[in-house]
Amino acid sequence: MLSPEVLKKLEATEARFEELTALLSDPAVASSGERFKKVSKERAGLEATVVALRAWRKLTRDLEDNRALLAEKDPELREMAKEELAGLEPRLGPAEEQLKLLLVPRDPNDDKDVIVEVRAGAGGDEAGLFAAELLRAYLRYAERRGWKAEVMDTSAGALGGIKEATVTISGDAVYSWLKYESGVHRVQRVPATEAQGRIHTSTVTVAVMPEAEEVDVHVNPADLEVDTMRSTGSGGQSVNTTDSAVRITHKPSGVVVKCQQEKSQLKNRSMAMKMLRAKLYEMEMERQRSARDAARKSQVGTGDRSEKIRTYNFPQDRLTDHRVGYTRYNLPSVMDGDVQDVVDACRTYFAAEALREASREPALSEKRS
Repeated sequence: MLSPEVLKKLEATEARFEELTALLSDPAVASSGERFKKVSKERAGLEATVVALRAWRKLTRDLEDNRALLAEKDPELREMAKEELAGLEPRLGPAEEQLKLLLVPRDPNDDKDVIVEVRAGAGGDEAGLFAAELLRAYLRYAERRGWKAEVMDTSAGALGGIKEATVTISGDAVYSWLKYESGVHRVQRVPATEAQGRIHTSTVTVAVMPEAEEVDVHVNPADLEVDTMRSTGSGGQSVNTTDSAVRITHKPSGVVVKCQQEKSQLKNRSMAMKMLRAKLYEMEMERQRSARDAARKSQVGTGDRSEKIRTYNFPQDRLTDHRVGYTRYNLPSVMDGDVQDVVDACRTYFAAEALREASREPALSEKRS
């Protein structure tokens, strides 16, 4: 059932859509390429919500009409109404959920590609081993989604684990799917090096950052310290023979990035700059989130990376996401990238939280173009 608040927002959206539709026929708007483009873009952003609202209205009318027919004396009409209702009633719940989700304020970063950092936390060698396994899980998930994933930098740990790794993932709205992976991932299991069979707890930190364009973040070249060095690890014949690896330090913030994936120093520098912009952009977003959360202490689901967001319990073959209360089993499948259900659970939960937050705000503004 749609609440009066939600219905009011939907009606305001529809009214704005109609206003924008009329503006597109206005000669003054049509003659201004920039304004026409702006109005068209805003209208296109509202169209899916309006289409869904009108479909919901028709569905509710059809339901009311057929329920009224159940009171008819004619048995054939009553039977026909029952058959219709059997097909219509199951559609109402999903239609209302779709409308609620369409009202959720869209994250402007959702369409962006991402840079993912995976770092071993507490737990020594075992943390490094799990970091490598979690990195592989994300690479496999990207492969399942048809995204392009490329490891930009890796710092090897002991026993085949990693200390940290940086990966770029590009594809269709990658950030919208992966942004809730940011946080501390906890693993509970018996390490391969444990002789007495005791369960150890280790942690891995994951950071998912939207790629930032130059227009998003301005970087003053004077603030950069650029170093070149020999690449290490796999990378072809030029490894350890040319100074192709690049490390960039952003002096004002202290942020350091490194890229050694490409044989070309120029390409590595370009990728390192992309990584730097993403980090600086994420820092600014975090600053804004902190300011907003301080003003809205009632807000939940801030995505703070200090939170232990998820536990992988291998003795019980169980994954638990503590933020959304979601549990699933078959960890070998999870570590092979089969995590779509977990991602979906997070997206649904945080979308509902965003909708609740949006419902406390004023209805769609009556701004004029």
